[in-house]
Amino acid sequence: MLSGLSFGPAPLRADMQRFAVIVGNNRGLSDDEPLRYAVSDAERIYGVLRELGGFQPHDMVLLRDEAPGTLRQTLSSMQERVRAAAQSGPSMLLFYYSGHADAAALHLRDGSFELSELEQQAHNSPANVRVLVLDACQSGALTRVKGGRVQQAFALPAEQKLAAGEVFLTASSSSEDAQESDELRGSFFTHAFVSALLGAADDDHDGAVELEEAYRYAYQATLRATSRTRAGAQHPTYHYDLRGASNVILTQPERHAAQRASLRFPDGMSFLILRDSAEGAIVAELSERSPTRSLSLAAGRYFVRGRGQDVLFEGSVYATEGGSTPVELERLSRIEYAKLVRKGRSERLVAHGLEAGVRGRSVLPGSDVPCGGGFLGYAVDFAQLGARVRLDLCKTGFENGQLSADVYAYDLDFRLYHVWDVSAFFVELGLGGGASVWSQRFVTRDVAPARDAVAPFVSVGAATGVDFTSGFYASLDAAGETHFLQVQPSTREPGALAIGFALRATLAVGRRF
Repeated sequence: MLSGLSFGPAPLRADMQRFAVIVGNNRGLSDDEPLRYAVSDAERIYGVLRELGGFQPHDMVLLRDEAPGTLRQTLSSMQERVRAAAQSGPSMLLFYYSGHADAAALHLRDGSFELSELEQQAHNSPANVRVLVLDACQSGALTRVKGGRVQQAFALPAEQKLAAGEVFLTASSSSEDAQESDELRGSFFTHAFVSALLGAADDDHDGAVELEEAYRYAYQATLRATSRTRAGAQHPTYHYDLRGASNVILTQPERHAAQRASLRFPDGMSFLILRDSAEGAIVAELSERSPTRSLSLAAGRYFVRGRGQDVLFEGSVYATEGGSTPVELERLSRIEYAKLVRKGRSERLVAHGLEAGVRGRSVLPGSDVPCGGGFLGYAVDFAQLGARVRLDLCKTGFENGQLSADVYAYDLDFRLYHVWDVSAFFVELGLGGGASVWSQRFVTRDVAPARDAVAPFVSVGAATGVDFTSGFYASLDAAGETHFLQVQPSTREPGALAIGFALRATLAVGRRF
């Protein structure tokens, strides 16, 4: 149980010399399915340790899609650097790996690196503390899982006795998959671990993130996120054996506050932080359960998305270097979860609502003027798809020298459409059809009786609109219609089938529930 996790009361000195080997491999063995985000996961770890962890660039190595021989040589060279530094004080060596693996070895480009060799490197290292973080397991699709074939996951046996001064963290247990996410553009575990190092895990508010805090946050965040995936819940594991000083400080956001920026978030909500815009890369995530409500970030513009109980808050925030910027809900756009169904969210399976507005249609055969009027409608939204029905009334007329008439058109039309959401704006494209009931009322009633007819039609249309608060929205729609109707020029001539083409414009307002 997490409540029983404790690495000891006294933190290890934060100013100890630090060394790191960071490895990311999208490519594994020849029969491994390529990964998408292992390299980017490694780059994120490298960046946060360099900026907040006291790791100097000359004491760090980042390997991307390298072969086993390169890793072996890099570890050997780094051990020599650690050995030379041991003369001047305590040191720490951190090894991180994201990529393919099985129960016996890491799957690097064109070859394997045995787990036993990695363990031996840790045992023989002259560093006072060795921390190994392994984000690797099996394969998959949609939410892909790391590795190639379904086999025992990469994890140390529970009974393994680790040498003094070593800590092993793994992304999953021995029977689970380590998963990566398209939405996060990285693995669930590394995403949570990076968020922890940026300050989300600083439970005691001392300005530093200790190993215990980082693991606890990553464990809880990974478990919550993966519980909603097809592969199922993923449980990170830990194995440690530290004597003397046991709590290892990984990052110190407060110490680097003058060169960084800080965002402060309201209590009781989770937040997703993206770089620059809603389409930018995800930088970090803050859990609603985290007692720490600030993150250390590089200065610049961010897009934040907060999840309340009934609404989503999102908008841009600029983080100023050396400052602490509050994220204020009143400055963010408030979006009802009913809208999120079209963005593929799971809070609602369906959103629906009423709409009304004005419509206008160009001239059709049998009339001399455009047809204008109003409508009432009902729309249902699913994930990125929708359907609507509209009932409208418009008035037109004609005059041919012998007859003049008022023409009332009662239209019932139906449309299926696809929706693309961009922040508060949306675009629709759809196909539909329906029928018009035409009612002619002649001014020269003694010459011609009233006539009624039904004319079916098909249509293709596009719309653009904007969402406001409380589920309200407005849209502008344009459609091309093909009508099939009977036209009788006069009482002396028989009716004939006519195909009429028309353009229809619609201005609508509505509300989703």
